[in-house]
Amino acid sequence: MKRRDFLKGVAAASGLAALGARGSALGAEGTVAANDRLGVGVIGIGMMGQGHLGWALGHPAVQVLAVCDVDRTRREDAKGRAEAAYAAQTASGKYHGCAACNDYRELLARPDIDAVLIATPDHWHALQSVDAAKAGKDIYCEKPITLTIQEGQRLIEVVRTYARVFQTGTQYRSIYAIRPVCQFVRAGGLGQVKQAFCLWSRVEGSYAPVNPDLPAEPVPDGLDWDLWVGPAAWHAYNSRYHRNPMPGVVPWAFCDDFGAASVTWHHSHSADIIQWSLGMERSGPVEIIHPASGRFPTLTYRYANGTLLHLVEGWQAVKDLYKAVPATARLEGNFGGLFVGERGWVTTMFGGGRLEGEPESIFQEMGLKTREVSGANNHHDNWLECIRTRGRTSTDEEIGHRSASLGHLATLAFKLNRSLKWDPAKEEFAGDPEANRLRSRAMREPWRM
Repeated sequence: MKRRDFLKGVAAASGLAALGARGSALGAEGTVAANDRLGVGVIGIGMMGQGHLGWALGHPAVQVLAVCDVDRTRREDAKGRAEAAYAAQTASGKYHGCAACNDYRELLARPDIDAVLIATPDHWHALQSVDAAKAGKDIYCEKPITLTIQEGQRLIEVVRTYARVFQTGTQYRSIYAIRPVCQFVRAGGLGQVKQAFCLWSRVEGSYAPVNPDLPAEPVPDGLDWDLWVGPAAWHAYNSRYHRNPMPGVVPWAFCDDFGAASVTWHHSHSADIIQWSLGMERSGPVEIIHPASGRFPTLTYRYANGTLLHLVEGWQAVKDLYKAVPATARLEGNFGGLFVGERGWVTTMFGGGRLEGEPESIFQEMGLKTREVSGANNHHDNWLECIRTRGRTSTDEEIGHRSASLGHLATLAFKLNRSLKWDPAKEEFAGDPEANRLRSRAMREPWRM
């Protein structure tokens, strides 16, 4: 396969990147020669896209050949950043080898690009991933990788048909401090897990994404708004969706046609970690229990083995509503979850300090070097290694689909305002045509998967 020779040394190159080692010029001693690097394109240059661009520019085994965004300011800034980074590594101090594309299909048509990093708004993720797979590119796609269950099924089909390597951007799965805790829970370290908890946020007073009636505003110069909307239902431009300077990481996520609200903000990360720990990362719950049923105070998933996963707005609910942990327990962080088993309880949260749990002896059993949680992870390098070996990544297309689907199931239950029965093998609601219709949505012409 063209340009794959660079991956013979990817493990060594990954080590160099971790140490921040770069040569003074492209192809200098200690780096991978430019012609042997993985040709990469970055699609979507928002705040997450800028992060992926920075990673790619800093990795000695990767060469950014093109960037893409429908916002001229963002794509030109990204092109300039890439060329400045590579110019600094040449003897002449000049480099002009990074293309700037408005339409991602132009980027995918380039034969010198082997892989893409997709960081566009959610409504583009599945379609662009499918198109990338069909174009023969390996894919790293931000979470959630879909907006509907049917999108995930189609994505899996195409990625596997074209034998592509796919990585979902749920990098918390790969945080060094969190991974052994998840493996401990998965291996039965807590005994049978009775309950798990994760956060679910409201958006404009609703537990599901909304489509507010926003006034039309003039489209900024240099923004291709029609292409920004793409396959989604049409909305006139409003700066709540997109503007410069960037208003936040995912400002459009509140909108049901563009994003998935809590699923986008943090739940996909939590779902990935929780279902992996429960051994359900390629399956899912069998029931989604709405609080209106009176069975539980918050929306709850039930798995076939009896484990319950409760969604809560804040960690205090774990103490006050469920009495699952002591009132003195310190629960902090957004990304991850909390597990309560026969032998005790433990957290897997990032963003709130150290890991917590009881009894203290469980941490000794895990053999953790530290309970402090930093963001250090090897998620991108796992993607590169699997491109080399053609193996499955830590969060491949199916795991990404199942993580997103867990959030989509909650959203559907909130929209329908009732409980649902789910068959995770068939991926359908048994005897429930109303719910089954909501597993998919139409795409705006002329877009198709």
